Amino acid sequence: MSAIFLLLLCLLVVATYFAGRQRAAAMRNGSNGTTLFHSLPSYHGLLLGTTAFLVGLFVFVALATPLPAVAPWAALAAAAAAAYGFSTRISPEFRARNVFERITLGFLILCSAIAILTTVGIVFSVVFETSRFFREVPVLSFFTGLTWAPTGSPPVFGFIPLLAGTLLITTIAMCVAGPLGLLAAIYMAEYASPTVRAIFKPVLEMLTGIPTVVLGFFAALTVAPFIRDSGVMLGFTVSAESALAAGLVIGMLLIPVISSLSDDVINAVPQSMRDGSYAMGATKSETIKRVILPAALPGIVSAFILAVSRAMGETMIVVMAAGLAANLTANPLSSVTTMTVQIAMLLVGDHEFDSAKTLAAFALGFVLFIFTLILNFIALRLVQKYKEQYD
Repeated sequence: MSAIFLLLLCLLVVATYFAGRQRAAAMRNGSNGTTLFHSLPSYHGLLLGTTAFLVGLFVFVALATPLPAVAPWAALAAAAAAAYGFSTRISPEFRARNVFERITLGFLILCSAIAILTTVGIVFSVVFETSRFFREVPVLSFFTGLTWAPTGSPPVFGFIPLLAGTLLITTIAMCVAGPLGLLAAIYMAEYASPTVRAIFKPVLEMLTGIPTVVLGFFAALTVAPFIRDSGVMLGFTVSAESALAAGLVIGMLLIPVISSLSDDVINAVPQSMRDGSYAMGATKSETIKRVILPAALPGIVSAFILAVSRAMGETMIVVMAAGLAANLTANPLSSVTTMTVQIAMLLVGDHEFDSAKTLAAFALGFVLFIFTLILNFIALRLVQKYKEQYD
């Protein structure tokens, strides 16, 4: 019934739009241009259609629970009545454009408020559940513990191994994505011809469209065995699942993130700065190093911070390539795990939300949120420090 109601409401909105526009146009044509209308006919139609949609939707939502059988027809009747009421006000003096713009502004404010309140609600829910966790587990033992065994007897919640695994995989990923992504952006922005750029840029950005589970399969079936076999040939002890395998594949995933954003930032540097550098006798490479990159530094830093946040939040690739073992190690050839992986593992299956094991997922989510917030703050400070305004 809801689908039929939405279809009928959309048809009513379209009909009221054309009716309002036609009525205003006919009234203006009837005056032979001697009367000036405040608003164009399209604004009268938009006002009628918007009013019908909002009134109909509001009445339907208000009556859906107490009167489910009556709600659709009452909503359509109310929408039609509201549109008819505004149609009687169509006149040269009626400020339909102003009214429509105020309605649009109110709708935009409502959307912004919903987004803000949703974020606030998520934060408060995580903080509340985190506080419940820390009533059962001491804060000091959580942040300084060297063992993570939530299923042990008794369970142990030491955060340090998860932090070490997250930072190790993120560092490996950024060592791969950072240089390759930035160099790819410099090539496409400064050296590549328009034809080459038109081909390479979409192909490179296709990596972002590959599902992470597919990249996880690639890491588990191709990259991890290659690293293990290569390590054995060189005499190293390599785990079947390693941080290096996960970091390399996550780095591949982040290359288009860094290259695309950095490319846009580099292209935004005014051509006059390049021309001035060339006029002073600088070569192309010198211009890139001493003029373009410093000018684009705030945007490039933002791209790197975004990539770091993306790497810290990756889950599937880590599960399939690095494993689930919470080992405290800096060896990239060992199996490690991350905060996001453990959050997923702790919430898999049916769990009561009154146990420390389940609540630990919220504590990890809160810590990850704080880390991301700190990264964003650092990026903002760097951008403000090095930002320069160009005419």
